[in-house]
Amino acid sequence: MSQNPNDDERLDELREKRREQLKQQAGQEEGDAEAQQAAQERAEAQQEAMLKQHLTDGARQRLNAVEMSKPQFAEQAKKQALAVAQSGRVDGKIDEDQMKRLLKKLKPDDSGFNVRRR
Repeated sequence: MSQNPNDDERLDELREKRREQLKQQAGQEEGDAEAQQAAQERAEAQQEAMLKQHLTDGARQRLNAVEMSKPQFAEQAKKQALAVAQSGRVDGKIDEDQMKRLLKKLKPDDSGFNVRRR
């Protein structure tokens, strides 16, 4: 069974078109990922700017210390601190004592083990 040379040319054309489509699709996906990364970085920068505006230096230092040991908990605390500050429930900036209270409220109850020896 011999194929027609026109069939081979047509097959090559189709393969080339498909390669181009895949290249374009890969380029779009890469562009989408870059755009998403840039948007995330802008949101983080905006959050940091708002924290600087609403927290005292001591409160920011405490929050940074928490972030070093418990990043997920610190992220939750940041969101809560911004919500409190933006809602107007705090006069002025959130200071270190207020941050301690906020962290204590957010902290899950430690149900540690009580070992009793007889």
